Amino acid sequence: MRYKSNENYSHGNERKIGVLLVNLGTPDSPTTSAVRRYLSEFLSDPRIVEIPKIAWWFILNIIILNIRPKKSRNLYKKIWSKDGSPLLVISNKIKDKLKESKKISKNNLMIDLAMRYGNPSIQTALKNFRDSNVSKLVIIPMFPQYSAATTASIFDKFSEEIKTWRNVPDIRFLSTFHDNPNYISACVKKIKESWKINGKAKKLIFSFHGLPQVNLYKGDPYHCYCHKTGKMIAAELGLNDDDYIVTFQSRFGKQVWLQPYTDEILENLASSGVDSVDLFCPGFLCDCLETLEEINIQSRENFLDNGGKKFNYIPALNDSKESIYLMEEIIINETLGWDDELMNSKKILQLTKESFEKHSYNKKI
Repeated sequence: MRYKSNENYSHGNERKIGVLLVNLGTPDSPTTSAVRRYLSEFLSDPRIVEIPKIAWWFILNIIILNIRPKKSRNLYKKIWSKDGSPLLVISNKIKDKLKESKKISKNNLMIDLAMRYGNPSIQTALKNFRDSNVSKLVIIPMFPQYSAATTASIFDKFSEEIKTWRNVPDIRFLSTFHDNPNYISACVKKIKESWKINGKAKKLIFSFHGLPQVNLYKGDPYHCYCHKTGKMIAAELGLNDDDYIVTFQSRFGKQVWLQPYTDEILENLASSGVDSVDLFCPGFLCDCLETLEEINIQSRENFLDNGGKKFNYIPALNDSKESIYLMEEIIINETLGWDDELMNSKKILQLTKESFEKHSYNKKI
């Protein structure tokens, strides 16, 4: 069958609103085989690596997937918790708290979580929505700043699946929330809480995940969004331009990536006498390998080895009260008006159901 049908569909059934939170993804376990599967899916995405497909296939399968999985496995082992991958554990906590939220809890609202790469998959989550008669669907990528390599990739995967549905729902897709006032306020409160406990360092660094610099020239707004986020947080904190720096981490390969690089900035600060830094990663809603290992372990060592005295990593928003409030407000805004539509259509659906029952049309195919 070319188009997927809802096996539980019945004319006149009450429809629901689906909200799908989507994060990047994680291996199923910190093992070489699991990491290889994850990297294979991740690095096979043309949104991630924009070079000719045939050439990249050989580089990926002959070189990278024979070398990198073991190295990455060792990094994941450093941050893996007893409950599993921190990214997945924290993302699930956010999902569960939103499900329990009295602010958005409704009988007709379904909330689920998926990963762009790995498990739980977007395909599985969408199937659950289809089988539950979801007729209105919101996709919320858990990346505050849009980029083609993250947010757009989720849209690609979502579209790939949804185009196979026989009954396509109303769709809303949130592309960015880099300047959302609730997001900025949540980041500001996180930093202030850290300063209250640990004191304020000489320099505040906002470290965002990097992208190849060529993406900026091709029109990707990510770089601009990161700087706007940093500027808005700094303004709320009352900082001057000299008090903070926006940097980029996680570069890979020999390409020039967005600059300045986080590791080089830390080295330069430490060697020039700036002996204390606070480092916050606004682009990561949940703590993960890039924050817990790359920043809180590697970057910490880098700074201290080069003469720094105090390195304070400020955790991501995670499932904090402010983070849940942010997501609640996003969901309310993105589903605005849909409740009224469903209530109005409920009467029509009942008449439709009665009509089909009267004429014996309500048969499953």
